[in-house]
Amino acid sequence: MPKKLDFKNLRLCLDYYQAENLFIRDCGGHESDGTYRPQGKRKVNENLEGRTLDFRKDRRSGLYILIDGNEVFHFPLRQYYKGFSLAYERIIPTEDGIGRMVMLSTGIDPYDPQLPEPRRSILRTVLDDHLMEISFPGRVNLKFHSWWKKSDWKYWTIDKPRNIQEAIRKQEEEYSEEDS
Repeated sequence: MPKKLDFKNLRLCLDYYQAENLFIRDCGGHESDGTYRPQGKRKVNENLEGRTLDFRKDRRSGLYILIDGNEVFHFPLRQYYKGFSLAYERIIPTEDGIGRMVMLSTGIDPYDPQLPEPRRSILRTVLDDHLMEISFPGRVNLKFHSWWKKSDWKYWTIDKPRNIQEAIRKQEEEYSEEDS
């Protein structure tokens, strides 16, 4: 997703979809004794059932993550290289009952009818050397924004909820307009 639209996309997600979990961890680093720790330490792991996730962004002091109006994490936004991404957790049933996760390469249409519906959507980013993931049940809708590298790499933005057939039809219209 385009970085310049990050906080608009975050606002759309939180206003139109019910967040189910917030996870924040650091990306590794140095301990107080000077040793290096490659694995990240969990800072926040909150179940959001029946709770409200929100944020406040201040140009000077950064991004504040709030649950039920209370601050749970602060990102000063000193290191902010890439924008948010959205991943779908899709599982294909298998005979053993466990299922197999679908991993997509670039250029795959997220609305391809051959793909199973997402069980969960995960909005993620790295800010100030911390990974933040917000998960939502089901599909968070996307809409085509622009090409990054034609014809496989696309920028997407968050779209308001609607039924899947309407989203697919809208997406097909936008693709045909881009190709004209």
